Amino acid sequence: MSSEVKKEIQLEIAHVLFCDIVGYSRLLINEQRALRDTLTQIVRETEEFQTAETDGKLIKIPTGDGMALVFHNSPEAPAECALEISRALKAHPEVPLRMGVHSGPVSGVIDVNGQASVAAAGINMAQSVMDCGDAGHILLSKRVADDLEQYPQWRSILPDLGACEVKHGVCLHLINLYTEELGNPAAPEKFQQAKEKQTTPVSVAPGAPATENAPAIPTRLEKDKPSVAVLPFNNMNGDPEQEYFSDGITEDLITDLSKVSGLFVIARNTVFTYKGKPVQVQQVGKELGVSFVLEGSVRKAGSRLRITGQLISSKDGGHVWAERYDRELTDVFAIQDEITHAIVEELKVKLLPEEKKSIGQTPTDNVEAYTYYLRGRQFLHRHSKSSYQLARRMFAKAVELDPCYARLRRHRGL
Repeated sequence: MSSEVKKEIQLEIAHVLFCDIVGYSRLLINEQRALRDTLTQIVRETEEFQTAETDGKLIKIPTGDGMALVFHNSPEAPAECALEISRALKAHPEVPLRMGVHSGPVSGVIDVNGQASVAAAGINMAQSVMDCGDAGHILLSKRVADDLEQYPQWRSILPDLGACEVKHGVCLHLINLYTEELGNPAAPEKFQQAKEKQTTPVSVAPGAPATENAPAIPTRLEKDKPSVAVLPFNNMNGDPEQEYFSDGITEDLITDLSKVSGLFVIARNTVFTYKGKPVQVQQVGKELGVSFVLEGSVRKAGSRLRITGQLISSKDGGHVWAERYDRELTDVFAIQDEITHAIVEELKVKLLPEEKKSIGQTPTDNVEAYTYYLRGRQFLHRHSKSSYQLARRMFAKAVELDPCYARLRRHRGL
């Protein structure tokens, strides 16, 4: 299909990226033009845009304060393009952009000027998804997220926001797409306002039915279950090239603790927004709604490994547990298991038999294979086509060194 819309296009499913510049109408004409030109240049230079345009799988619709990009190849295309745009915008903070992605029906139309264009529910819905966000947000409809979750590289970066009410009382189920570096991890203002409205105390007469303004049902964080945030462990080697190792240990601890049904553990994508930033444990506890914070450090020198860990109460900042492990590199899995069990014991959480078995499993006896696996996982989190290719190479090397590497089964779809 060419980039020009044909008059006879029938109704079909397309994948739409809708974006606009926040606060555009309040700008002067010359300011609007400058931001619009910058945005256009950024979008046109993205790899996903150029590939789809070359293949004739892209329709471009200017909207004054932004644009709609209609992809006809894959639901991954608009999401990948949004991440590429977000990455480029880091060098242009003057462009406060928000983006929305939806897959739905579109059809060809001829506008009042006799020009070909596209319309229908798919584009309107993408705009409604975008309208629920603030500057920096990349919001996805639940339909798109369900499609992307079929691919392992997307599963960890699709936190569910819940429902957002748009025009005419319609509610959309939305997902906030963000990584450590891209997107906006904060809940959109519309969701925050809705939450505040739900939690506003109201008096209800005895026997009267609850109203829509009654307090919201308690979340998992509000129940009697210890909650933990594992902050990214510090890389004490001083070499940025070694970040993959300390990050990998952090992720493995999050995974192991998440297997414990008696704990609530904050997701990796959320805690990694604190990476490289000075943090106050009590502030982290307040922001994430957790009772405990685990932090630590990793130093790798040759065949030796030093890992420190400390569990801190976010209520008063007091240490609940702390330990230092000086071992051989081959003991890395044993150290992770010891840390997990120490936290479970300190928080007086009972492990179920299947949880004990799951946590104690060693994915490989080959440390070199584990190292390649961690490198691959680091590339996977960068979310670009070139990094996915590098991730494949790293995973392939890990499997070559240990054909039975258990962890790599979840990356087979990469």
